[in-house]
Amino acid sequence: MPQGIAGAHTPRGPAARRAPAMSFQPVLPLGGLAGWRFLQRTMPAQQSALNDSPPIARNAEHFRARIGEIATPAELVEDRRLLTVALGAFGLQEDIDNRFFIRRILEEGTARNDALANRLADKRYAVFARAFAFDAPQGPATRAPGFADDIVARFERQSFEVAIGRRDEDMRLALFADRELRALARADSTPRTKWFRVMGTPPLRAVVETALGLPKSFGQQDLDRQLETFRDRSARLFGSPDIAAFADPEVRERVIRQFLLQSEIGRVPATTPGATALALLESAASAGRSGV
Repeated sequence: MPQGIAGAHTPRGPAARRAPAMSFQPVLPLGGLAGWRFLQRTMPAQQSALNDSPPIARNAEHFRARIGEIATPAELVEDRRLLTVALGAFGLQEDIDNRFFIRRILEEGTARNDALANRLADKRYAVFARAFAFDAPQGPATRAPGFADDIVARFERQSFEVAIGRRDEDMRLALFADRELRALARADSTPRTKWFRVMGTPPLRAVVETALGLPKSFGQQDLDRQLETFRDRSARLFGSPDIAAFADPEVRERVIRQFLLQSEIGRVPATTPGATALALLESAASAGRSGV
């Protein structure tokens, strides 16, 4: 995968990201496919509990009350609580102390091809800058109806994923992929552009690469070769070479199941003959006993 521009900020992976301390502790008694089924059943109640936890609720209330007064990137980055919600909504909370970098991302926006957000390999920065639209001729999106509620909802969902990731990083990646693949499948972009968005979003790329059985060294190949491989393997495993197919919940579920299975296989020591098959059988048995 291409890296960021020379000398630019290099984001860390999902496991290294920091998040505000919170009193909410998710319930996740199992891992793998059994854990995923449990999480799907209990997520509405668990998400509601997180939203009501004091750190999340206080930051959300502050954002709703103040964001409409913010007219410039400088004003946003000077208010740490606003910035916590703004960055957290896009999975960029590790940049909370990189105020100069974030201010430049927002000031340059995305209208120009040479804007910093457009030149970074991680496309979440471009999505972040585009959402706030500080470079828009008509003014930023901060005063638009519904803007505060939309960002807060994203912040709450991302915060839940962070909390889950403290218990099980694979579950966090699965939640992220389910949300982002759905949104990307419905986006008004070309099939090629959508695949490049996958390739340029590290957490999403990790899920899709793993689900397709691609090695870690795969990202060193030429971009066009990578695109061809993604499309070919997606067609074979999921029935379509195009991201648009992931708008179907059943197709996304197949992607996530394949990701979780491949992740489990990757953690099984290869020293014992049949160890992988045995581990997966035990996982399936555990799921059956737990009723998940």
